[in-house]
Amino acid sequence: MTSSDLYPVSRVAAVQEAAAKAGLDALLLTPGPDLRYVSGYEAKPSERLTCLVVPAAGEAYLVVPRLELPSAQASPAARLGLEFVAWDETDDPYAMAAARLGKAAKVGLADRMWAMASLRFRAALPGAEQVLAGSVLRELRMRKSPAEVAALREAGEAIDSVHRRVPEFLRAGRTEREVAADLAEAIRAAGHKTVDFVIVASGPSGASPHHDVSDRVIEAGDPVVVDIGGTFPSGYCSDSTRTYCVGEPSAEFAAYYEVLRQAQDAACAAVRPGVSCESIDAAARDLIAEAGYGDYFVHRTGHGIGMETHEEPYIVSGNGEPMEPGFAFSVEPGIYLPGRHGARIEDILVCTETGGERLNNTSRELVIV
Repeated sequence: MTSSDLYPVSRVAAVQEAAAKAGLDALLLTPGPDLRYVSGYEAKPSERLTCLVVPAAGEAYLVVPRLELPSAQASPAARLGLEFVAWDETDDPYAMAAARLGKAAKVGLADRMWAMASLRFRAALPGAEQVLAGSVLRELRMRKSPAEVAALREAGEAIDSVHRRVPEFLRAGRTEREVAADLAEAIRAAGHKTVDFVIVASGPSGASPHHDVSDRVIEAGDPVVVDIGGTFPSGYCSDSTRTYCVGEPSAEFAAYYEVLRQAQDAACAAVRPGVSCESIDAAARDLIAEAGYGDYFVHRTGHGIGMETHEEPYIVSGNGEPMEPGFAFSVEPGIYLPGRHGARIEDILVCTETGGERLNNTSRELVIV
């Protein structure tokens, strides 16, 4: 896919329409996923203000430090017909952005805007109520276009290729940290621009869902949870978890791993347009609870994914939002026995017109290395 597919010219107009419908006078988007989603510009956050101002009516414009103007002009944002408003070191860019915007009663701030910038905008627009831009952008960002799905599929295939290499790195006598270093290198070699996380959780470390890595030496018989992901040059993310075992697993672990595999399959099979996010969570959670492990499944079943590893929709009890084609999200139930071991299986799925398409396709059977 090309940048024009991922960041179409029509997106600014769609955002303006959504802002007007929500009763906002403008969106103020500073560096982060919201800005990149709308414009394609991967601006670097700093104390110097970069801000895409998208008024509900009128022309959008990008306020940018003059020293960063060449980078902005070289980005996909240049295709959008935006005015680039460059500011010099002695200017007040917040006042510049506010003056061009005029009187505003309600503005949406990028969800990842620094507090420093939020407070400066509050001073520059004293009469404007501030809300999160995500309240407007969520409806657009949740529904992935075919180009966005293709970008996620590319990232998913790349992270699958890394999981296929895990048996090269994982063996008794190595530390979690040593294995993680090899995995990070493999993630980059597979085409990712950045390595966002590497979890290698062996033995009792596996009972902590977000363990990260440590200097623990992996032992024979250890189950090992490997959760890895990164961001592709497209701006779209990968995220996949598989559980391995160094040598033959114990009967207890093998038994609850099979429960987990069936629960993950059940949740994936439940995906189709119109079903609620919480019903997909329940499809996995009910099977795990029936097997007696309900107290050991301690997190939601999944999260949306796109330009952020974690974004809406969230696959969790209490979220009655119905699935729609284009929703992209993880399905990742886990079972964690404190002080002993744990397991998780995670795939990224996209809701299609007829069901759910898995974007990760390595084996979900327990891999013995």
